[in-house]
Amino acid sequence: MAQLQILVVEDDPAIRQGLTDALRFAGYGTLEAADGAIGLDMALRVDYDLLLLDLVLPHREGLEILREVRASRPSLPIIIVTARGEEAERIRGLRSGADDYVVKPFSLKELLARIEAVLRRSPERPVDVRSVSFQGGQADLARREVRYDDGARCELSEREAELLRYLASNAGRAISRQEILSRVWRVNPRGIETRTIDMHVVRLREKLRDDPSAPRVLLTVRGKGYLYAKPGETN
Repeated sequence: MAQLQILVVEDDPAIRQGLTDALRFAGYGTLEAADGAIGLDMALRVDYDLLLLDLVLPHREGLEILREVRASRPSLPIIIVTARGEEAERIRGLRSGADDYVVKPFSLKELLARIEAVLRRSPERPVDVRSVSFQGGQADLARREVRYDDGARCELSEREAELLRYLASNAGRAISRQEILSRVWRVNPRGIETRTIDMHVVRLREKLRDDPSAPRVLLTVRGKGYLYAKPGETN
């Protein structure tokens, strides 16, 4: 099983070091950022499984980061870790999209338990997908090749394979274009034209022989994005 990665955005070096040490000892991989600007860039660009976020940061405020990350990655687990413990602050953080709110000073054991709990209920924990079967063939994502039952074959581009892997890894969940830009394209989705994603989906449907007028594999969810339908779940 792949090691889960946790991004720690914390400007206090001692606290950041303590968090990363505890997380690594507990078996997690860690990424870290020492200020808000770097933290926001990493939070939108890199691949990770949970965000630990301080609120008081230089260059970009924690709540601003929280709102932007939540907009681009709706299901990403986010835990605020901050010295702001007032009820009004807790309510603001939770209403802005945090899954949990931990006040400094805190017990590392309790924080690890909260991380485990949030990860258990998160829908954005993709499984490792190596191949995708569809009516009439199979896509081998490692080889970036589609093999049809009639003996024909075609190649997938690297981006097409990555997109199909991400959608299939999150089967049954509608994925927004913004999330795709962030998690597959690895770019900040703000202000970027999403038409390129639509064109990639069109090409994938062609290669999967998925009828665009009545798709059964890559579905369009109006107002949300795209969804990979598990075999047998479409009408």
